[in-house]
Amino acid sequence: MSVPERNMALELVRATESAAMAAGRWMGRGDKNGADKAAVDAMRFMLNTVEMDGVVVIGEGEKDEAPMLFNGERLGTGSEPQVDIAVDPIDGTRLCALGRPNSVSVVAVGERGAFYDPKHIFYMNKLATGPTAADVIDITIPIEENIARVAKAKNKKPRDVTVVVLDRPRHEKLIAAIRSTGALIRLIPDGDVAGALMTCKEESGIDLLAGVGGSPEAVISAAALKCVGGNLQCMLWPRNEEEAERCGQVGQDLDAVLQLEDLVKGKNVFFAATGVTDGELLKGVRYEGRKIKTTSLVMRAKSGTIRYIEAIHSAEKLREISGVNYEG
Repeated sequence: MSVPERNMALELVRATESAAMAAGRWMGRGDKNGADKAAVDAMRFMLNTVEMDGVVVIGEGEKDEAPMLFNGERLGTGSEPQVDIAVDPIDGTRLCALGRPNSVSVVAVGERGAFYDPKHIFYMNKLATGPTAADVIDITIPIEENIARVAKAKNKKPRDVTVVVLDRPRHEKLIAAIRSTGALIRLIPDGDVAGALMTCKEESGIDLLAGVGGSPEAVISAAALKCVGGNLQCMLWPRNEEEAERCGQVGQDLDAVLQLEDLVKGKNVFFAATGVTDGELLKGVRYEGRKIKTTSLVMRAKSGTIRYIEAIHSAEKLREISGVNYEG
């Protein structure tokens, strides 16, 4: 079996740029599916130009009944290397639709069989942090203790630690526990891939991500954190008894902790992200007449290289090449 050795992230970023430029035209229009379809169509076109025999194993859209790059879809030119693909054409579709911060387009690629398959489980409980505290977190202990550990690792006091949490009713007890330590909380409406990555960026001021979010996003976040040296631990979170029973039938242990290596195997892992709307992680798309500006992040686990790419695109020339209309 062939393995990816070249830095594919530099090719994947063309797909996230395309998705972001297409989706950005829908910013603030209030149409999630319209934005998602634009991103999906643009990303699919570009991924099919990459020299790879790719299979989508982590897609987004099924749980939301939205347009999607579906699991099992083959992408690329069909030539080596053989890879698995995890995609989220817009992480934070609602953020884009409402014109809110931190909507990004993301793609991760690994060797065949690298990515964990959550099967029927759409949600996981997550705990993520950056490189400085990567070795001290433990999802099986109370959040109060994790905050204390992260504070010590970062030479802070617990009240200086900032935790990002999805703003959901299910997190009421978690939020109360975090507040009891005096730690700070950043509640986000959506977009926990960006939230997980912000724990690795000092300028963001985020130290931890905690709480229940999507399973596809967990695997994509794990790929990104593996590239940058952070850590992510997860536990399956079935929504009801039927999902819990199904876990037993397919051999999934609800008490097991999924470590970073369980979620994403090996070092041949590549990650690319492009900002759709402005945020702490990346700037959003800028439309300036015939030119479009994008800001992207590309990473490779094997080398540990992290690149920020600012690009200027000609909407007219891209439309001639791809048939995708980025001019709105």
